[in-house]
Amino acid sequence: MKKPSVKSSAAGELLMLPLGGAGEIGMNLTLYGWAGKWIAVDCGICFGDDRTPGVEVMVPDISFIAERRKDLLGIVLTHAHEDHLGAVQYLWRKLGCPVYGTPFALGLLRRKLVETELDRVVPLTTVPCGGGIRLGPFAIDFIPVAHSLPECHALAIRTPAGTLLHASDWKLDPKPVVGPRTDEAAFRRLGKEGLLALVCDSTNALTPGSAGSEGALRKSMIEIIRGCRGRVLITSFASNVARIETIARAAEAAGRHFALVGRSMDRIVEVARECGYLKTMVEPLHVREAGYLPRERVVLAVTGSQGEPRAALARIAANDHPEIVVEEGDTVIFSAREIPGNERAIGRVQNHLARLGVEIVTDRDAFVHVSGHPARDELATMYEWVRPPLLIPIHGEMRHLTGHARFARENGIAETLVGENGALMRIHPGPAEIIDHVTVGRFAVEGRRLLPIEGAVMHTRRRIGFAGFAVATVVIDGKGRLHGPPQLAVPGLLDGEDGDFDLQEDAIAAIEDAVAGLSAAARRSDDDVSEAARRAVRRALRDALGRRPVTKVHVVRV
Repeated sequence: MKKPSVKSSAAGELLMLPLGGAGEIGMNLTLYGWAGKWIAVDCGICFGDDRTPGVEVMVPDISFIAERRKDLLGIVLTHAHEDHLGAVQYLWRKLGCPVYGTPFALGLLRRKLVETELDRVVPLTTVPCGGGIRLGPFAIDFIPVAHSLPECHALAIRTPAGTLLHASDWKLDPKPVVGPRTDEAAFRRLGKEGLLALVCDSTNALTPGSAGSEGALRKSMIEIIRGCRGRVLITSFASNVARIETIARAAEAAGRHFALVGRSMDRIVEVARECGYLKTMVEPLHVREAGYLPRERVVLAVTGSQGEPRAALARIAANDHPEIVVEEGDTVIFSAREIPGNERAIGRVQNHLARLGVEIVTDRDAFVHVSGHPARDELATMYEWVRPPLLIPIHGEMRHLTGHARFARENGIAETLVGENGALMRIHPGPAEIIDHVTVGRFAVEGRRLLPIEGAVMHTRRRIGFAGFAVATVVIDGKGRLHGPPQLAVPGLLDGEDGDFDLQEDAIAAIEDAVAGLSAAARRSDDDVSEAARRAVRRALRDALGRRPVTKVHVVRV
């Protein structure tokens, strides 16, 4: 891995390095560097999909900053979404730095740190909403913005070279349900002071108009629920506190009781109330109580909008939930956008629901969702407020980043710089440019270990998922002869039926022929016997099934 010149940064370079969230949706982590010192903005996760078998959570490769941990001044959290703080519990031991955030973000993080036994270890510093901190050469002001949960902030990062505005998740909502509106006056002041660059959310940069108001969505939800005849389930992101409030209010207005289904929903509501939010929301019923009420009197807020297999909605759709059963006449509303990569998982859940006779409503059918991210009209308004000479798009796939840069130039921003994860950018002195690339990637979280997504374990797992797996045991006696027929297990390829039994016998015969064909010297070598048997199994199964499974051979000598 090539390292940037520390001497060069000490000479007056302001650097930016995204390790996650640039060229993808989720897993946000951005570094800013000055005079050899660094801060990290956010430290988030993303979720596994069909390309990562067995993986639920992934985190960014932080080897660049882990090697420089003594110069990392802290992690600054913009808000409490998983894709912005969810990786702290998995990566903090490699960084060992203070973590800064508002009461709501740290309240949620504390509960997560318990899972990895770090709740009494990580130094957490609470920043009041709209407050500020100083970390070495960086003075950071928290600017309130509207989003889908409380206490979301853009960061004005003041450095000796000038001020950067890091605006990841935000929108211009005139009637937010939870929390204040975006602080227009603060952004206009920044514009008058002058910025070096705007580092900005690109999630909806290809979408015309505006994201829409949570207040307007509430009215739509009331009408939709009133038109439903059975039980109503509404699934959204558990962290979307504003949506939980909307569901509760809409249920009450429609004359129904309200309950939460899913531990993460319970946890979010608990943290929100500790921080003074949702105080006027009706008290949700326990899910067990809701199960006894008439179906037309219940609205359930349910986790699993992205098709997560262990979430409440997937279990309900599979008739595997201990408390909730759906049936014909019930309605499930998907009040969330599909994150790219989750389409198949969501489709599977929806197909299960359809087989049960459940009515499915998505944002393609009715007004059931508003985004927490700015569309083009809102981006143009932000440009007008802060008047940046340079735009650096983040928080999006490459098509979002390039589209955002093009839109910014069309709206009078003179300079744009597009870089994906690993692009080391020099912002000052200008013109801004990419000066180097560092190693980046993803790690799968499995218990207490982190597995590289492109490493040997995950590569083998993908091969097994595609081609299958075979295990052969070959017993050799003291004279180098087979001591009985080889044993062969082929889970996921052959099921023991008559035709498959013949195929398995053919593969065993191929092993016997391969071992018998070895020289006396080769039969004394475990490696030679193992390789001959492995090739025989793969060849036999390729000829019969068209697959070359991952094959392991155990050689036993008696």
